[in-house]
Amino acid sequence: QVQLVESGGGLVPAGGSLRVSCAASGRTFSNYFMGWFRQAPGKEREFVAAISWSGATTYEADSVKGRFTISRDNAKNTVYLQMNSLKPEDTAVYYCAADGSVRPVIRGTPGFWGKGTLVTVSS
Repeated sequence: QVQLVESGGGLVPAGGSLRVSCAASGRTFSNYFMGWFRQAPGKEREFVAAISWSGATTYEADSVKGRFTISRDNAKNTVYLQMNSLKPEDTAVYYCAADGSVRPVIRGTPGFWGKGTLVTVSS
């Protein structure tokens, strides 16, 4: 089992920046491919970004490419999502995800989910 706890959400004005974090516990963090998803009100959960076990490879959704950056610190068992140039349409609950393999994370079917942190971008 892997436990994931997100933090860092909040209210930010359009054009601003925010970094959300996800702390993992329970198993060897570096064995897990990590990802971020988000779910806006009335919409389905969507993929935002993912990062490989070592952090050498990252994937970003087209909607956030160039604005959001995923990173990880295996020594701290934490994955981050740095969000810049935020837009009102980025408002959502952001979820952390983990799986031992890359495909489940990319496809949105990871083995483990956090409970989410709310990010609200005001216009």
